[in-house]
Amino acid sequence: MSEDLVYLGVPLKRPKVAFFELTSCEGCQLQIVNNEATLLDFLSLVEVVNFREAMSERSDDYDIAFVEGSVTRADEVKRLQTIRKNAKMVIALGSCACFGGVNQLRNRFQDQAWVKREVYGDFPIDTEDEVRPLSAVVDIDLEIYGCPIRKEEVEKIVTNLILGKAIDHPKYPVCMECKANENICLFDLGEPCLGPVTRGGCDAWCPNSRMGCWGCRGPAEVANVAQIRKIMRQYGFSEEILLDRLECFGGFTAHIKEFRHC
Repeated sequence: MSEDLVYLGVPLKRPKVAFFELTSCEGCQLQIVNNEATLLDFLSLVEVVNFREAMSERSDDYDIAFVEGSVTRADEVKRLQTIRKNAKMVIALGSCACFGGVNQLRNRFQDQAWVKREVYGDFPIDTEDEVRPLSAVVDIDLEIYGCPIRKEEVEKIVTNLILGKAIDHPKYPVCMECKANENICLFDLGEPCLGPVTRGGCDAWCPNSRMGCWGCRGPAEVANVAQIRKIMRQYGFSEEILLDRLECFGGFTAHIKEFRHC
């Protein structure tokens, strides 16, 4: 690792980082290269040695591995285990990596053989019966939430890692950021929203565009599922609508049982 960064007179090391994808749309990786205004500043902090979407060079010599996507195949299990062995730090990048993401909706079906037939027909496909987040296979050092992730958040986290600062995710819900942005509550506009129970940190990305939150960042530290159920009822939304949103990205899996019994 080279030492050409200086902060307050103290030399800093540029970590070697690698980006990998499992089962995903690769949208989170695309976010990294999508904001050209700060891309060079971000690249000055790290030495990228593996990033299929942005470069042709490959190296297995890396310190930090950003892994996008959920685990759906046996070969992905082996690949993830190899990444874990090579990296000093493994970071789950995005909702698929953290919770299983949209892919985990397949887990709703008890007959996985039927799912495979309906989706792939007679085409042979190697896929496991359950979609899993990275943490179900290997130890994860850090999670970055969102579908997709926010590039600004990744840059802040990487900067803090290099400076040795603590990484603190917001504990408050999206509603706080929505109110701070002076948005009209989407419930009053006739739109269901999981903002009251979803972890903040996205700057109310969807509500800013008058789209209800779907909970892609997972539950806030105190997620009152019983209360969001009452709010949904109050505004005339069915329990099916609420359940669809709670199950969409996998972050509320532990709360679904609470939902069904409250």
